[in-house]
Amino acid sequence: MTYSTKVLEHFANPRNVGELDDADGIGEAGGAKCGDLMRLYIKVRDNVISDVSFKTFGCAAAIAASSVTTELLKGRTLEAAVKLTNDEVNEALDGLPEEKLHCSVLAEQAVKSAVEDYRKKHGTRPENGADNRYE
Repeated sequence: MTYSTKVLEHFANPRNVGELDDADGIGEAGGAKCGDLMRLYIKVRDNVISDVSFKTFGCAAAIAASSVTTELLKGRTLEAAVKLTNDEVNEALDGLPEEKLHCSVLAEQAVKSAVEDYRKKHGTRPENGADNRYE
């Protein structure tokens, strides 16, 4: 199995690691089959993700996917965040090996879970209309 330079860089030097004590939303995703567990923390200001961090228990690909996801999320609206796909995470890492693609799926699921948690805690719903900021 060969990892891209970006995967190795994000694994060796992960960005935005740790808990956000005053997170507005927390999302989790895990793979029972592989044992990876991702926890994503978001802070939201004016419907935009202003800060994000993660704690991940897993392989190099899971840690790299979590790290790059935090970079992809900062500055996105909640509506744009939930549109983040595993393909976008995979592309940002210059590709994951086939047997590690589930790590990008876990990252996508953790994002959706964090936004859902935020909306439940704050009684908000998705805004009507398309958010084209990142499309």
